[in-house]
Amino acid sequence: MTKMIQCISPVDGRVYAERPALTLAEAEAAVARARAAQGDWADRPLEERIALVKAGVANLNTMKDTLVEELAWQMGRPTRYGGEFGGVNDRTNYMSDIAAETLSPMVVENSNLFERRIEREPHGIVFIVAPWNYPYLTTINTLAPALIAGNAVILKHATQTLVVGERLAEAFHAAGVPEDVFQNIVLDHQVTEDLIGQRAFGFVNFTGSVGGGKAMERAAAGTFTGLGLELGGKDPGYVMDDADLDAAVDSLMDGAMYNAGQCCCGIERIYVHESLYDAFVEKAVAWVKALKLGNPFDASTTLGPMANRRFAETVRGQIADAITDGATALIDPALFPADDGGAYLAPQILVNVNHEMRVMREESFGPVVGIMPVRNDDEAIAMMNDCDYGLTASLWTTDSARAARIGRQLETGTVFQNRCDYLDPALCWTGCKDTGRGAALSALGYFSVTRPKSYHLKKVTK
Repeated sequence: MTKMIQCISPVDGRVYAERPALTLAEAEAAVARARAAQGDWADRPLEERIALVKAGVANLNTMKDTLVEELAWQMGRPTRYGGEFGGVNDRTNYMSDIAAETLSPMVVENSNLFERRIEREPHGIVFIVAPWNYPYLTTINTLAPALIAGNAVILKHATQTLVVGERLAEAFHAAGVPEDVFQNIVLDHQVTEDLIGQRAFGFVNFTGSVGGGKAMERAAAGTFTGLGLELGGKDPGYVMDDADLDAAVDSLMDGAMYNAGQCCCGIERIYVHESLYDAFVEKAVAWVKALKLGNPFDASTTLGPMANRRFAETVRGQIADAITDGATALIDPALFPADDGGAYLAPQILVNVNHEMRVMREESFGPVVGIMPVRNDDEAIAMMNDCDYGLTASLWTTDSARAARIGRQLETGTVFQNRCDYLDPALCWTGCKDTGRGAALSALGYFSVTRPKSYHLKKVTK
């Protein structure tokens, strides 16, 4: 019997999209087509591959109104925010601009005796397993450089955003990227793991949970397949005694609540110097109370439902456990009547929290944040590092030297000063600890989707 994959809309609980999952034989055939098409694609001039990728993204932009509406149905983001296409454009353009220089040979010697160089060669087939929270942005991070570098790409999108993969394929195929070079396919977990175990791919990029990342590693064990794993975070903010308080509140609370808190690098815990703690908390509460939870198609809605009822249940459980253990909830859920006990979840700020509580240790991925006072930088550093994750950290101070000094002591992938929840395509997107491993964006992103090949050419025989 054919297995069906369903996207349940968080807006109203109905089945928004349903697609048949490929059998293993069907998936193997898709891989074979990609492998057969990849060589011709890699033989095309770099400039042509770049132009086709940029044309595919341009096609996405023409579909923006439709895609924004589809995103709201699939994962609940309010339509007022207009989708993800500014970031998609910026990242595609930057990776296109640096491609020629980054992928050019590293020439060691070119004399009358020897030619010695290192070239970058595509892996062959890159497999992208994409998440639902920023489904276009997270895909383009690997899709654009992988295609530009000469790989074929197979995309498996998240169940919650089934339609996104289809829209990406539609846009890129219309631009002229061959259908076998970029394929969107629907798979269940078992077939996904079987393909990886067969060494079907040269590189696998997975964004998702720690459990999902472990499953990827188990599937790839013994195949020596390259893995890029971005597995979430519990990102901290630290507000120092010299911080711009209003700017810190506005940015950190937006970082905690935007997209219903469903951001890989969202702010999930905040440490505030004791001299600013009371004022920060008061302003943060006022900021959150101004949000409007509701239907994502309502132009006044600033906080939509979480992508799935079970995600909201996880956050409710963390909040309830924290309150039982002594935390104080500062937001009355009655202020948000749209909270239906399902996917629509009222935002929450917790104080009197500690690191024994799940809400300060486990990834929440929802509209809740815990705030703690700290006495000094050393205490803040210890608190920020007391975590299984390491994606980003946000430092608020007017002293850049102080921020850099603290940053060097943090176990994290990116250090921000006076900002948060942002990806700069010129900088490497990476993490440590349970956040995973690998590199996306920047020149290092091209190194992930290619491998080095050395040439030692002796021009004489004596």
